[in-house]
Amino acid sequence: MVTDGTASALDRRLALAQSSSRLPSLVAALARSGRIIWSGSAGEVEGTAPGETTQYRCGSISKTFVAVSVMRLRDEGLLELNDPIGTHLPELTGFQASVAQLLSHTSGLRAETSGPWWERTPGRPFSDLVASSIRPEDVLARPGRRFHYSNVGYAVLGELVARLRGARWDEVVAHDLLEPLGMARTTTRPVPPHASGHGVHPHADVWLPEPEHDAASMAPAGQLWTTVGDLATWSGVLAGDRPELLAVETAAEMREPLALTDMPDQAWTTAYGLGLQVFNRGGDRSFGHGGSMPGFLALLRVDPGQGSAVVVMTNATSGLDPALEGDLVGILAEREATSPPAWAPAPGGLRPGVLELTGTWYWGTSGFLLSVSREGDLELSALALGRESAFRRTGEDCFVGLFGYYTGETLRVGRRADGSLSHLDIGSFILTRTPYDPSAPVPGGVSETGWIARQASREG
Repeated sequence: MVTDGTASALDRRLALAQSSSRLPSLVAALARSGRIIWSGSAGEVEGTAPGETTQYRCGSISKTFVAVSVMRLRDEGLLELNDPIGTHLPELTGFQASVAQLLSHTSGLRAETSGPWWERTPGRPFSDLVASSIRPEDVLARPGRRFHYSNVGYAVLGELVARLRGARWDEVVAHDLLEPLGMARTTTRPVPPHASGHGVHPHADVWLPEPEHDAASMAPAGQLWTTVGDLATWSGVLAGDRPELLAVETAAEMREPLALTDMPDQAWTTAYGLGLQVFNRGGDRSFGHGGSMPGFLALLRVDPGQGSAVVVMTNATSGLDPALEGDLVGILAEREATSPPAWAPAPGGLRPGVLELTGTWYWGTSGFLLSVSREGDLELSALALGRESAFRRTGEDCFVGLFGYYTGETLRVGRRADGSLSHLDIGSFILTRTPYDPSAPVPGGVSETGWIARQASREG
């Protein structure tokens, strides 16, 4: 838990946001490793201050539950991300988008349903959705061409989960995720105590109740009701802290930025992975998801650099202070930043043959430094601007790239006949201990003239 001084600063910032933005009620929480370290509220729900167990509608944060369910199907071998969706939903055989493109909003499918605004009207079955909103004319761009947010696409993914599991999407989420996590306050319809949704008039201190209904086939796009307590727990899953439910590698894969939310003449600040939004603030990366439905706004963001997560929820259609969640995380970081662990030698030492690979290497005349991480991976950093990466051992003298230009590429260690170290081969690029080492198999060979120094000219 945070200190009283930190809690007071956080409470004041929350109260300021509720008052200045004229929100009926506002709740927030900060968590580490899926456990709440602070929560607060401002305003009232039915005359009572809301708390960690008060339900709010979380809108599109529901998509993260659908996405995790899809990734679990992939991990079990029941689908591949490159599968065309028609492979599993025969009525969509003519729709060329893949499962991954639906997850990343690059399918080209329209954003909303045709006809009445689905968020404020009763839902329809999936067959009606296919007939009205997943027609050839509803594909607005070539699949894979660009990011285009699609609520309809997540309705399709919810149906995919239901078909492959043989149960409704929400039953799958409840059985596979909510129950093991103890998230008993996350449901598809409101269960008391819960907030009611309101639209606050932009020019007067009055509000209007917003409708609530079962969205049926569109429910996977934004149906869930939940609490700051449950979303704090869920943040630990998205961060990779619950490998029994979501593999660490899969959680990391989901937050890789695949499609940029591109705005002309602006640096990118938001991208989308496989079901997660990725936020870029001056190079600091975080991930999570926002949510909105008539009468409700919500945000869940995990900041791996700070080792924390923030949850914010309100029962208003608009008006949430966009700086609030960043300010809450900033107060925590300023007052109670976590200290790094004390340095100690790597447990278990180094694998044989790794230490000799460390040190300076050259790709042509460009210098690189190769070192070993605590996990035993090779880390390649450029001495000047260049292609940095890390490599994990896959076999004897063989490694695979983990990020950057060399992601998935193979690093092989070259040795001389006597077993001594000769060179590194990274996807056909030869790195040598000295620039253009003539004893190494440098592509194109090394000039027999060697390095030439220009001689000063003589007169007379």
